[in-house]
Amino acid sequence: MAHRGAVAPVLTLALLAVAFAGVRAQGTAPEDPDYYVQEIWSREPEPEPFSPTLPAGAGVEEREPRPPEPRPPKRTTKPKKGPKKEKLALETPPPGKKSNRKGMRTKNTEKAASDDHGVPVAHEDVKESCPPLGLETLKITDFQLHASTAKRYGLGAHRGRLNIQAGINENDFYDGAWCAGRNDPHQWIEVDARRLTRFTGVITQGRNSLWLSDWVTSYKVMVSNDSHTWVTVKNGSGDMIFEGNSEKEIPVLNELPVPMVARYIRVNPRSWFDNGSICMRLEILGCPLPDPNNYYHRRNEMTTTDDLDFRHHNYKEMRQLMKVVNEMCPNITRIYNIGRSHQGLKLYAVEISDRPGEHEVGEPEFHYIAGAHGNEVLGRELLLLLLQFLCQEYLARNPRIVRLVEETRIHILPSLNPDGYEKAWEGGSELGGWSLGRWTHDGIDINNNFPDLNTLLWEAEDRKNGPRKVPNHYIAIPEWFLSENATVAVETRAVIAWMEKIPFVLGGNLQGGELVVAYPYDMVRSPWKTQEHTPTPDDHVFRWLAYSYASTHRLMTDARRRVCHTEDFQKEEGTVNGASWHTVAGSLNDFSYLHTNCFELSIYVGCDKYPHESQLPEEWENNRESLIVFMEQIHRGIKGVVRDSHGKGIPNAIISVEGVNHDIRTASDGDYWRLLNPGEYVVTAKADGFTASTKNCMVGYDMGATRCDFTLSKTNLARIREIMEKFGKQPVSLPARRLKLRGRKRRQRG
Repeated sequence: MAHRGAVAPVLTLALLAVAFAGVRAQGTAPEDPDYYVQEIWSREPEPEPFSPTLPAGAGVEEREPRPPEPRPPKRTTKPKKGPKKEKLALETPPPGKKSNRKGMRTKNTEKAASDDHGVPVAHEDVKESCPPLGLETLKITDFQLHASTAKRYGLGAHRGRLNIQAGINENDFYDGAWCAGRNDPHQWIEVDARRLTRFTGVITQGRNSLWLSDWVTSYKVMVSNDSHTWVTVKNGSGDMIFEGNSEKEIPVLNELPVPMVARYIRVNPRSWFDNGSICMRLEILGCPLPDPNNYYHRRNEMTTTDDLDFRHHNYKEMRQLMKVVNEMCPNITRIYNIGRSHQGLKLYAVEISDRPGEHEVGEPEFHYIAGAHGNEVLGRELLLLLLQFLCQEYLARNPRIVRLVEETRIHILPSLNPDGYEKAWEGGSELGGWSLGRWTHDGIDINNNFPDLNTLLWEAEDRKNGPRKVPNHYIAIPEWFLSENATVAVETRAVIAWMEKIPFVLGGNLQGGELVVAYPYDMVRSPWKTQEHTPTPDDHVFRWLAYSYASTHRLMTDARRRVCHTEDFQKEEGTVNGASWHTVAGSLNDFSYLHTNCFELSIYVGCDKYPHESQLPEEWENNRESLIVFMEQIHRGIKGVVRDSHGKGIPNAIISVEGVNHDIRTASDGDYWRLLNPGEYVVTAKADGFTASTKNCMVGYDMGATRCDFTLSKTNLARIREIMEKFGKQPVSLPARRLKLRGRKRRQRG
């Protein structure tokens, strides 16, 4: 009630601002492909950023003394830790930049004011820090970004997005920043929010480049409602100059002294690195104001009806959430750990099954893994949301989820690298940069820390006169890798032991920074190449598995969407062979395929590795159907049990498919699952001491694996050995007996 008189003029000015915004219809910058090829001049001459005259009465506002400019930024070098939380509830907290930690905001006591050009200043009561507009997540389109000039198209305004990465070959269409065509204080980059927005801050980076050092060291910020008349953010009576970057990769946040309400925001570099150029990547923090008349935004707003906990969870909160889910669904969930991280944090997993804790004969095992790179947080939160969703839908007796849970044993490991995540969480969703928290505590990249079995297989295949046929599956881990002195993360060893213990059939590891599904092999066969299509013998199956996820994702197969950084994956419908993208030796996908029965794929779930939590509901909607559909693919192909003549399951029996040079093996109970596309296959089961058996197995198009059981009879030699062992006698070795007789004859002759 005390501020009602102050709020009324602000609302009036906001309504006037809407009218000014309509003038923009005829002043929009051309949306032409060649817009950035040449220098782009302002829509009107702009010798200096415009500073409006303050309205009457503005000079008598009470203000605290401010330090001299430039204004110090908020940096990631001294992150603020969050308050302790006593209990986690499945509720969505109030929106904010970091509702799970203290916000990184600058205190100020400046009161509400407005200028005579229709740009109101938000009231002091508005203390919450607004989320990003979406330059990094691509929510802001290329047509909403403009600049005064650009060196070339690859350095245009559309490349000025926070954390955008340059291509392998710089000086092409995919460079790592917006770079002005000239180095002078008249350059600017502008964002059109397309609606009235309360702007609260700017985050900047330098240019992503292996060879060049370009960044802006200070800048001004201006706002406008029509892109012609600009109001510069003030520091007292003068224009405020914000301190920029001191190197090119660490993001720097500057919050405005008072939130500004406008449609357009412009950043005007004032100084830059001495030996470099004006180059920037940025993100804008702002809260769009409600506008029921704006059809464009109402049409594109994403909402979800799922009642889930849409926020980021640190390690303690993740454990509490798992406990909540387990208490909600105790009959179908089990919490366990597969080991510990370098810092001693337990690697927690949740099992979802109608009989948790036991392997059921004939029921396939599936897993999702996330967080191998600690800063790729979206996958971690998607799996925590999936846990809640499966529990809720099972309790609601959703037939699709009930069938999935009762016919599949699902394992979900949300955080494989909790040490790295805690480091990224301290930095925050926008201030962690591209790599903070990526590696384990001892500096190892888990994603390519597995034994290189590809080289062992291919070298053996290339030997023309090998002593025996090369095994095409279950390739043994080299002894050097198992030694204590090997450079292997404890997290990697834990995953290997986990995968050797449980007979996984299908798995997906969720990663971030791109929007694509990658399938093996991840390593090129030609040693002199860095990119080469290298298919597995099951290439057609892997292509289908990848497409099943990508095609049900809301954006992966959308030909209209912008590429995240440099790669366009639309030619393969949102999928890619890992080796044709970039070669990786010792990847989880290749190791899983060559050492176990599991078909593993890498699922890159978003351009932004660590999106703001306000984006989590939309990201959940993007991925929810895909996460479920991918799990359902485990029931495609053939399955069965290999038994002996007494009906006992035969473990470690080999299942071979004619025409596919990759076998699998039965589990300890003799059951097996072989992923195959629809068609007719000649399948052979064989085991030591048994006569092989061959069948024709038909795989249909309907969901559900075809049953294909085998009964193997023991060979005559095996039966003789069994009988003699039963009576305490050893079977006679005929070659050894012949040698013995020959030796006796020689002695007799001598």
